[in-house]
Amino acid sequence: MKTLRIIGCAVVVLAVATSAFAGNEGRIGTAGAQELRIPVGSRGVAMGGSAIAGVTGTEAIFWNPAGVAESEGTEATFSYQAYIADMNVNFAAVTTRIGDFGTVGISAKVLTMDDILVTSEDMPEGTGEFFAPTFSVLGLTYSRRLTDRVAFGVSTLYINESILRESATGLALDFGFTYDPGWRGLKFAAVIKNWGPEMRFDGADFDQNVQIPGSDPNSPLKTVKTTSASFELPSSVQFGMAYELVNQNRNAVVLNSTYQSNNFNNDEMRFGAEYGYNDALFIRGGYTSSDQDEYIEGLTLGFGLALNLGETRMIVDYSWAKTDYFDDKQYYTFKIQF
Repeated sequence: MKTLRIIGCAVVVLAVATSAFAGNEGRIGTAGAQELRIPVGSRGVAMGGSAIAGVTGTEAIFWNPAGVAESEGTEATFSYQAYIADMNVNFAAVTTRIGDFGTVGISAKVLTMDDILVTSEDMPEGTGEFFAPTFSVLGLTYSRRLTDRVAFGVSTLYINESILRESATGLALDFGFTYDPGWRGLKFAAVIKNWGPEMRFDGADFDQNVQIPGSDPNSPLKTVKTTSASFELPSSVQFGMAYELVNQNRNAVVLNSTYQSNNFNNDEMRFGAEYGYNDALFIRGGYTSSDQDEYIEGLTLGFGLALNLGETRMIVDYSWAKTDYFDDKQYYTFKIQF
Protein backbone atom coordinates (compact mmCIF):
# COMPACT_ATOMS: atom_id res chain seq x y z
CA MET A 1 0.00 0.00 0.00
CA LYS A 2 2.87 2.37 0.81
CA THR A 3 4.35 1.71 -2.63
CA LEU A 4 1.03 2.48 -4.33
CA ARG A 5 0.71 5.78 -2.45
CA ILE A 6 4.21 6.80 -3.49
CA ILE A 7 3.53 5.93 -7.12
CA GLY A 8 0.17 7.71 -7.05
CA CYS A 9 1.72 10.92 -5.73
CA ALA A 10 4.47 10.74 -8.35
CA VAL A 11 1.94 10.28 -11.17
CA VAL A 12 -0.09 13.31 -10.02
CA VAL A 13 3.01 15.51 -9.80
CA LEU A 14 4.25 14.42 -13.21
CA ALA A 15 0.85 14.88 -14.84
CA VAL A 16 0.69 18.47 -13.59
CA ALA A 17 4.28 19.07 -14.66
CA THR A 18 3.61 17.71 -18.15
CA SER A 19 0.79 20.19 -18.74
CA ALA A 20 2.91 23.02 -17.31
CA PHE A 21 5.95 22.22 -19.47
CA ALA A 22 4.04 21.34 -22.64
CA GLY A 23 5.61 23.06 -25.63
CA ASN A 24 5.38 23.20 -29.38
CA GLU A 25 7.41 24.11 -32.43
CA GLY A 26 6.54 27.79 -31.97
CA ARG A 27 8.67 27.86 -28.81
CA ILE A 28 11.87 26.62 -30.48
CA GLY A 29 14.71 28.95 -29.58
CA THR A 30 12.95 30.52 -26.60
CA ALA A 31 14.83 28.57 -23.91
CA GLY A 32 18.43 29.19 -22.90
CA ALA A 33 21.06 27.22 -20.99
CA GLN A 34 21.03 24.59 -23.74
CA GLU A 35 24.13 22.95 -22.27
CA LEU A 36 21.71 21.34 -19.80
CA ARG A 37 20.29 19.28 -22.67
CA ILE A 38 23.61 17.93 -23.93
CA PRO A 39 23.72 14.25 -22.95
CA VAL A 40 26.65 12.64 -21.17
CA GLY A 41 27.73 9.03 -21.00
CA SER A 42 28.22 6.82 -24.04
CA ARG A 43 25.84 4.06 -22.89
CA GLY A 44 22.77 6.29 -22.67
CA VAL A 45 23.59 8.07 -25.92
CA ALA A 46 24.11 4.78 -27.80
CA MET A 47 20.54 3.79 -26.91
CA GLY A 48 19.11 7.05 -28.17
CA GLY A 49 18.62 8.49 -24.69
CA SER A 50 15.90 5.92 -24.03
CA ALA A 51 17.36 4.18 -20.97
CA ILE A 52 16.00 6.35 -18.14
CA ALA A 53 14.41 3.27 -16.56
CA GLY A 54 17.54 1.12 -16.71
CA VAL A 55 20.38 3.58 -16.15
CA THR A 56 22.54 3.24 -13.03
CA GLY A 57 25.60 4.78 -11.44
CA THR A 58 27.25 8.03 -12.45
CA GLU A 59 25.52 8.22 -15.85
CA ALA A 60 22.20 8.28 -14.03
CA ILE A 61 23.07 11.74 -12.68
CA PHE A 62 22.14 13.11 -16.10
CA TRP A 63 19.49 10.65 -17.32
CA ASN A 64 17.57 9.85 -14.13
CA PRO A 65 18.99 10.59 -10.66
CA ALA A 66 16.87 7.79 -9.19
CA GLY A 67 19.21 5.33 -10.92
CA VAL A 68 22.09 6.52 -8.75
CA ALA A 69 20.51 4.54 -5.90
CA GLU A 70 21.37 1.33 -7.80
CA SER A 71 25.09 1.99 -7.31
CA GLU A 72 27.06 -0.36 -5.10
CA GLY A 73 30.18 1.09 -3.51
CA THR A 74 31.89 3.92 -5.38
CA GLU A 75 31.95 4.75 -9.09
CA ALA A 76 33.91 7.40 -10.99
CA THR A 77 33.33 8.43 -14.60
CA PHE A 78 34.98 10.65 -17.17
CA SER A 79 33.30 11.30 -20.51
CA TYR A 80 34.49 13.28 -23.54
CA GLN A 81 32.27 14.31 -26.43
CA ALA A 82 33.30 15.68 -29.81
CA TYR A 83 30.13 17.72 -30.15
CA ILE A 84 28.70 19.67 -33.08
CA ALA A 85 30.21 22.86 -34.60
CA ASP A 86 33.71 22.31 -33.14
CA MET A 87 32.40 22.25 -29.57
CA ASN A 88 33.66 19.81 -26.95
CA VAL A 89 31.96 18.56 -23.79
CA ASN A 90 33.81 17.11 -20.81
CA PHE A 91 31.94 15.41 -17.97
CA ALA A 92 33.26 13.97 -14.71
CA ALA A 93 31.30 12.48 -11.82
CA VAL A 94 31.70 10.38 -8.67
CA THR A 95 28.99 8.53 -6.75
CA THR A 96 29.28 6.64 -3.48
CA ARG A 97 26.86 4.83 -1.19
CA ILE A 98 26.71 5.96 2.42
CA GLY A 99 25.07 3.07 4.28
CA ASP A 100 21.35 3.41 4.85
CA PHE A 101 21.48 7.16 4.20
CA GLY A 102 21.50 6.61 0.44
CA THR A 103 23.85 7.40 -2.42
CA VAL A 104 25.37 10.80 -3.16
CA GLY A 105 27.13 12.09 -6.24
CA ILE A 106 28.96 15.13 -7.52
CA SER A 107 29.38 16.03 -11.17
CA ALA A 108 30.77 18.67 -13.51
CA LYS A 109 29.98 19.25 -17.17
CA VAL A 110 31.94 21.86 -19.16
CA LEU A 111 31.17 22.93 -22.72
CA THR A 112 34.03 24.66 -24.56
CA MET A 113 34.48 25.94 -28.09
CA ASP A 114 37.20 27.35 -30.28
CA ASP A 115 38.17 31.02 -30.00
CA ILE A 116 35.78 33.44 -31.71
CA LEU A 117 36.98 36.59 -33.48
CA VAL A 118 35.71 39.85 -31.97
CA THR A 119 34.01 42.13 -34.53
CA SER A 120 32.43 45.57 -34.31
CA GLU A 121 30.45 47.96 -36.52
CA ASP A 122 33.67 49.79 -37.38
CA MET A 123 35.70 46.61 -37.84
CA PRO A 124 33.35 43.94 -39.26
CA GLU A 125 36.34 41.84 -40.37
CA GLY A 126 37.63 41.61 -36.83
CA THR A 127 39.45 43.69 -34.23
CA GLY A 128 42.27 41.19 -33.83
CA GLU A 129 40.94 40.09 -30.46
CA PHE A 130 39.41 36.70 -29.67
CA PHE A 131 37.15 35.35 -26.94
CA ALA A 132 36.20 31.84 -25.84
CA PRO A 133 32.75 31.32 -24.29
CA THR A 134 32.46 28.69 -21.58
CA PHE A 135 29.36 26.97 -20.23
CA SER A 136 29.48 24.79 -17.12
CA VAL A 137 27.06 22.81 -14.97
CA LEU A 138 28.01 21.62 -11.48
CA GLY A 139 25.76 19.05 -9.82
CA LEU A 140 25.07 17.56 -6.40
CA THR A 141 22.90 14.42 -6.40
CA TYR A 142 21.13 12.43 -3.71
CA SER A 143 19.32 9.16 -4.38
CA ARG A 144 17.74 6.52 -2.18
CA ARG A 145 15.49 3.50 -2.32
CA LEU A 146 12.16 4.42 -0.72
CA THR A 147 11.01 0.78 -0.76
CA ASP A 148 12.34 -2.44 -2.25
CA ARG A 149 10.60 -1.47 -5.54
CA VAL A 150 10.67 2.34 -5.65
CA ALA A 151 13.73 4.60 -5.86
CA PHE A 152 13.92 8.38 -5.87
CA GLY A 153 16.67 10.83 -6.78
CA VAL A 154 17.21 14.57 -7.05
CA SER A 155 20.05 16.60 -8.57
CA THR A 156 20.71 20.26 -7.80
CA LEU A 157 22.48 21.93 -10.71
CA TYR A 158 24.46 25.17 -10.65
CA ILE A 159 24.68 26.73 -14.12
CA ASN A 160 27.25 29.28 -15.27
CA GLU A 161 27.60 30.81 -18.74
CA SER A 162 30.38 33.26 -19.57
CA ILE A 163 30.73 35.29 -22.78
CA LEU A 164 33.30 38.13 -22.93
CA ARG A 165 32.70 40.16 -19.73
CA GLU A 166 29.12 38.98 -19.32
CA SER A 167 27.87 35.99 -17.41
CA ALA A 168 24.65 34.34 -16.30
CA THR A 169 24.14 32.00 -13.37
CA GLY A 170 21.18 29.89 -12.35
CA LEU A 171 19.93 26.87 -10.47
CA ALA A 172 17.96 23.89 -11.74
CA LEU A 173 16.58 20.68 -10.27
CA ASP A 174 16.19 17.20 -11.74
CA PHE A 175 13.76 14.76 -10.09
CA GLY A 176 13.52 11.07 -10.92
CA PHE A 177 11.56 7.98 -9.89
CA THR A 178 11.94 4.32 -10.83
CA TYR A 179 9.53 1.48 -10.12
CA ASP A 180 10.42 -2.20 -10.38
CA PRO A 181 7.37 -4.52 -10.29
CA GLY A 182 9.68 -7.54 -9.94
CA TRP A 183 8.77 -9.23 -13.23
CA ARG A 184 11.28 -10.16 -15.97
CA GLY A 185 13.41 -7.10 -15.39
CA LEU A 186 10.54 -4.74 -16.24
CA LYS A 187 11.07 -1.21 -14.91
CA PHE A 188 9.23 2.08 -15.19
CA ALA A 189 10.66 5.57 -14.73
CA ALA A 190 9.58 9.20 -14.69
CA VAL A 191 11.87 12.23 -14.71
CA ILE A 192 11.46 16.01 -14.50
CA LYS A 193 14.55 17.76 -15.88
CA ASN A 194 15.89 21.29 -15.67
CA TRP A 195 13.18 22.80 -13.48
CA GLY A 196 14.16 26.19 -12.13
CA PRO A 197 13.87 29.99 -12.33
CA GLU A 198 14.73 32.07 -15.37
CA MET A 199 18.30 33.25 -15.98
CA ARG A 200 19.64 36.62 -17.11
CA PHE A 201 23.01 37.88 -18.37
CA ASP A 202 24.80 40.68 -16.54
CA GLY A 203 28.24 42.27 -16.70
CA ALA A 204 30.37 45.33 -17.30
CA ASP A 205 29.33 45.81 -20.93
CA PHE A 206 25.75 46.49 -19.83
CA ASP A 207 26.98 49.79 -18.34
CA GLN A 208 26.52 52.72 -20.75
CA ASN A 209 27.74 56.31 -20.45
CA VAL A 210 24.93 58.60 -21.59
CA GLN A 211 23.70 62.16 -21.31
CA ILE A 212 20.69 62.25 -19.02
CA PRO A 213 17.68 63.71 -20.93
CA GLY A 214 16.95 67.27 -19.83
CA SER A 215 20.32 67.73 -18.12
CA ASP A 216 22.90 70.44 -18.86
CA PRO A 217 24.61 69.49 -22.18
CA ASN A 218 27.93 70.42 -20.60
CA SER A 219 27.45 68.14 -17.61
CA PRO A 220 29.49 64.93 -17.46
CA LEU A 221 28.05 61.72 -18.80
CA LYS A 222 26.30 59.44 -16.37
CA THR A 223 26.81 55.69 -16.17
CA VAL A 224 23.52 53.86 -16.66
CA LYS A 225 23.10 50.12 -16.23
CA THR A 226 20.96 48.32 -18.79
CA THR A 227 19.48 44.85 -18.33
CA SER A 228 19.14 41.91 -20.68
CA ALA A 229 15.98 39.91 -21.21
CA SER A 230 15.60 36.84 -19.04
CA PHE A 231 15.27 33.36 -20.52
CA GLU A 232 13.69 30.07 -19.46
CA LEU A 233 15.47 26.80 -18.82
CA PRO A 234 14.86 23.91 -21.27
CA SER A 235 12.59 21.91 -18.97
CA SER A 236 11.15 18.51 -19.90
CA VAL A 237 9.18 15.60 -18.47
CA GLN A 238 10.05 12.02 -19.43
CA PHE A 239 8.32 8.66 -18.99
CA GLY A 240 10.25 5.50 -19.77
CA MET A 241 10.35 1.74 -19.43
CA ALA A 242 12.88 -1.07 -19.73
CA TYR A 243 12.19 -4.73 -20.42
CA GLU A 244 14.58 -7.66 -20.19
CA LEU A 245 13.77 -9.61 -23.34
CA VAL A 246 16.50 -12.24 -22.91
CA ASN A 247 18.52 -13.32 -19.87
CA GLN A 248 19.89 -16.82 -20.22
CA ASN A 249 23.31 -18.43 -20.20
CA ARG A 250 25.70 -15.58 -20.91
CA ASN A 251 23.38 -13.56 -23.12
CA ALA A 252 21.15 -10.63 -22.16
CA VAL A 253 18.99 -8.28 -24.24
CA VAL A 254 17.26 -5.23 -22.76
CA LEU A 255 14.77 -3.03 -24.65
CA ASN A 256 14.16 0.60 -23.66
CA SER A 257 11.73 3.33 -24.66
CA THR A 258 11.12 6.89 -23.45
CA TYR A 259 8.58 9.59 -24.23
CA GLN A 260 9.84 13.14 -23.66
CA SER A 261 7.56 16.19 -23.38
CA ASN A 262 9.50 19.44 -23.85
CA ASN A 263 8.66 23.02 -22.94
CA PHE A 264 10.75 24.43 -25.79
CA ASN A 265 9.85 22.38 -28.87
CA ASN A 266 7.92 19.34 -30.04
CA ASP A 267 7.86 16.12 -28.04
CA GLU A 268 10.23 13.24 -28.74
CA MET A 269 10.15 9.44 -28.75
CA ARG A 270 13.31 7.50 -27.96
CA PHE A 271 13.99 3.79 -28.49
CA GLY A 272 17.02 1.67 -27.68
CA ALA A 273 18.37 -1.83 -27.12
CA GLU A 274 21.42 -3.36 -25.50
CA TYR A 275 22.91 -6.81 -26.04
CA GLY A 276 25.33 -8.02 -23.40
CA TYR A 277 27.57 -11.09 -23.50
CA ASN A 278 28.95 -12.43 -20.24
CA ASP A 279 28.49 -8.99 -18.66
CA ALA A 280 31.71 -8.00 -20.44
CA LEU A 281 30.86 -7.09 -24.06
CA PHE A 282 27.95 -4.81 -24.95
CA ILE A 283 26.49 -3.76 -28.29
CA ARG A 284 23.90 -0.97 -28.34
CA GLY A 285 21.65 0.87 -30.74
CA GLY A 286 18.89 3.44 -30.61
CA TYR A 287 16.77 5.94 -32.47
CA THR A 288 15.25 9.33 -31.60
CA SER A 289 12.27 10.74 -33.49
CA SER A 290 10.11 13.88 -33.44
CA ASP A 291 7.56 15.51 -35.74
CA GLN A 292 9.56 18.75 -35.51
CA ASP A 293 10.54 20.15 -38.91
CA GLU A 294 14.21 19.59 -39.80
CA TYR A 295 14.86 17.47 -36.71
CA ILE A 296 18.63 16.77 -36.65
CA GLU A 297 18.74 13.69 -34.38
CA GLY A 298 18.29 10.08 -35.47
CA LEU A 299 20.24 6.81 -35.38
CA THR A 300 22.68 6.03 -32.55
CA LEU A 301 25.10 3.11 -32.14
CA GLY A 302 27.75 2.06 -29.65
CA PHE A 303 29.59 -0.64 -27.76
CA GLY A 304 31.18 -1.23 -24.38
CA LEU A 305 33.87 -3.39 -22.82
CA ALA A 306 34.11 -4.29 -19.13
CA LEU A 307 36.99 -5.88 -17.23
CA ASN A 308 36.90 -7.18 -13.66
CA LEU A 309 40.11 -6.90 -11.66
CA GLY A 310 39.34 -8.37 -8.27
CA GLU A 311 36.81 -6.08 -6.63
CA THR A 312 37.45 -3.34 -9.19
CA ARG A 313 35.51 -3.11 -12.44
CA MET A 314 36.71 -0.99 -15.38
CA ILE A 315 34.40 -0.06 -18.27
CA VAL A 316 35.13 1.65 -21.58
CA ASP A 317 32.16 2.80 -23.70
CA TYR A 318 31.89 4.42 -27.13
CA SER A 319 28.89 5.79 -28.99
CA TRP A 320 28.15 7.48 -32.30
CA ALA A 321 25.12 9.65 -33.05
CA LYS A 322 23.92 10.63 -36.53
CA THR A 323 23.42 14.38 -36.82
CA ASP A 324 22.05 16.19 -39.87
CA TYR A 325 23.73 19.44 -41.01
CA PHE A 326 26.70 18.88 -38.65
CA ASP A 327 29.45 16.31 -38.22
CA ASP A 328 28.18 13.18 -36.49
CA LYS A 329 28.68 13.22 -32.71
CA GLN A 330 31.05 10.83 -30.93
CA TYR A 331 31.20 10.04 -27.21
CA TYR A 332 33.94 8.33 -25.19
CA THR A 333 33.43 7.23 -21.58
CA PHE A 334 35.66 5.58 -18.99
CA LYS A 335 34.28 4.25 -15.68
CA ILE A 336 35.81 2.60 -12.68
CA GLN A 337 33.79 0.88 -9.97
CA PHE A 338 35.21 -0.22 -6.62
